[in-house]
Amino acid sequence: MHAKRVRGIIFLKDVAVLALTAFGGPQAHTAMMLRLLVDKRRYLTSAELLELMALCQVLPGPTSTQTITAIGFRLGGPNLAYLTLLVWMLPAVCLMTIAGLSINYLDKDLVARLVRFVQPVAVGFVAYSAYKIAEKVIHTKTSVALLVASALIAYFFQLPWVLPLLLLGGGLITTFRYSKLPKVEEKEPLRVEWSNFVLWLGVALVAALLGHYTRLLPVRLFENFYRNGSLVFGGGQVLAPLLYAEFVEFKAYLSSTEFLSGYGLTQALPGPNFAFSSYIGALAMREYGIGGQLLGAFVAAAGIFMPGTLLIFFLIRFWDQLKQYRVVKASLEGINAVSAGLVVAATFLLYHPLPDGIIWHLPGRYGVDLPLNPVLVGATFLVLLWDRIPSYMLVLGSLLAGALLP
Repeated sequence: MHAKRVRGIIFLKDVAVLALTAFGGPQAHTAMMLRLLVDKRRYLTSAELLELMALCQVLPGPTSTQTITAIGFRLGGPNLAYLTLLVWMLPAVCLMTIAGLSINYLDKDLVARLVRFVQPVAVGFVAYSAYKIAEKVIHTKTSVALLVASALIAYFFQLPWVLPLLLLGGGLITTFRYSKLPKVEEKEPLRVEWSNFVLWLGVALVAALLGHYTRLLPVRLFENFYRNGSLVFGGGQVLAPLLYAEFVEFKAYLSSTEFLSGYGLTQALPGPNFAFSSYIGALAMREYGIGGQLLGAFVAAAGIFMPGTLLIFFLIRFWDQLKQYRVVKASLEGINAVSAGLVVAATFLLYHPLPDGIIWHLPGRYGVDLPLNPVLVGATFLVLLWDRIPSYMLVLGSLLAGALLP
């Protein structure tokens, strides 16, 4: 029991490190989880991490948050999972709440300058993740074909419903090979605990009714964010346009400029992108003073993170039993291959918005302009491959370079 408690404390410390250094969205988070939680700490295997990622990607809600919460659940049950969720989300939520309270006083140019090298470094993390995942799960021609096909489809069709469909399709393709797997003689009967699913549905109904009849803004905010967290697939990039349509265009809780400033700041901060909700909640309650803004940030963050957490708690309890069935086990090859393809596509999708960053002119007879961002992406990939420098040092180094270099 003592050893298990110590391991839980070490895991929470690792989660805190990720929460403070994991820049770049879910794909970059995956790379850092792979490096710290799989390769270094060995809390789980890379295949198990991919399975959890795929499971979370076919659910609505914040993928990286659900993944790391599920890891906590597997290591220490519900109590460790809840602590994992809090440690993971609190830094980003607190920072975005502060941003909501002080948006009019932030120097946006200074923030942009500080994080200008973080984005290419984050893309390097994603490229490393794609390489490591492919190395561990691609072993057959079918897997190679699924990786290439899913990467191309995800790259050219950037729609939220494409990702879960690709994962399901990849699993379906390899499912037909289930007869080749050996039979499991003693399978535990599948026991489904419905409590978290019923709780997820119950909270949605109660929040909707309370919001309708009380008309209290904090209650309505919670319901709005709970509904969005229950319906959005694809992470923070998909969530943003939905929140813009509801809270800027329809309800006018904040201006377009305020929304875009907050969203840009979210991209520059570590941790889950869904923490953007606390910024919107704080601005939506600004007429109620600082206390009201803090309440708005709290109910918004609780509303956006709760549904995905309840759903992953529902599924993770019987996932290991479900995997015992040959049909499900055969599908994992295709699901893992598609997951690797999605990370490959993400590498290119995240790289394209970056400017070339041509800021160094190399001397010579003809002169050469050095495109810095591609160099930073490649250098990050090679340093991670070298495996001698901790991930957080690369992030801190890029922040320091942004602060010191002209």
